[in-house]
Amino acid sequence: MFILKKILTPFLLPPGIFIVFLIYSGIRLLFKKQWNGGIVNCLAGIFIWTLSISPVADAIITGLESNIEIPKNPQGDVIILLGGGSNIGSSDLSGVGSPTGDALARIVTAVRLQNRLNIPIIVSSGQVYKNKPSDAPIIKRFLVDLGVPSNKIILEDKSRDTIENARYAGEICKKMEFKKPILVTSAYHMKRSVLSFKRVDIEVTPLPADFKTWKGMKYGWEDYLPSVSSLGDIGRAVHEYMGLLFYKLAY
Repeated sequence: MFILKKILTPFLLPPGIFIVFLIYSGIRLLFKKQWNGGIVNCLAGIFIWTLSISPVADAIITGLESNIEIPKNPQGDVIILLGGGSNIGSSDLSGVGSPTGDALARIVTAVRLQNRLNIPIIVSSGQVYKNKPSDAPIIKRFLVDLGVPSNKIILEDKSRDTIENARYAGEICKKMEFKKPILVTSAYHMKRSVLSFKRVDIEVTPLPADFKTWKGMKYGWEDYLPSVSSLGDIGRAVHEYMGLLFYKLAY
């Protein structure tokens, strides 16, 4: 019964329910000899299924995380922590607003590093849209809750994208004479981030957080069931590849 539940549930939720509908309607059309519609629907269902399984998502995102490693003994004089999004108005234990999953993984990594090195953290995260304020204060509150002294946190709340993260955080580093910044962001986001800092002549030590792929990954039957999280990973990966291409062409 447990296995049956695990098999059926992904097909009762998005994107699985759409896959079932497309393939079922496609087969019905084929039985009615409506070949074009039947083939299109079946192929669309198979395509969505393919994009929503872990092996395909991992294959797409692994190129972003390849050759990205955690330094064995990271040393620096400041941590640059890039924001990763927040639920701005959500209720939280110590206030209003909470980081999303990607941001939270970055925060935890930055806190652990700060505890080890006792150096300041520059939180770089600005207001991207007018109706959504910067999540830098939310990140600071979480850092303080996790034990980072408030006077060790520097907010950079003007940046709207990764290249502006680099520009404005770099300005703070130059003004405060930080020479060896350690950059903390998600592993899949690190290549574009390092490229952005190079564009503004800031050399950083990358310290990636939250790897989604690794060598020797093994898959079971459950990894071939449709999953919205796999679709999300593909969306993140495509966003990063497009960003890398844009930055290389524009800067």
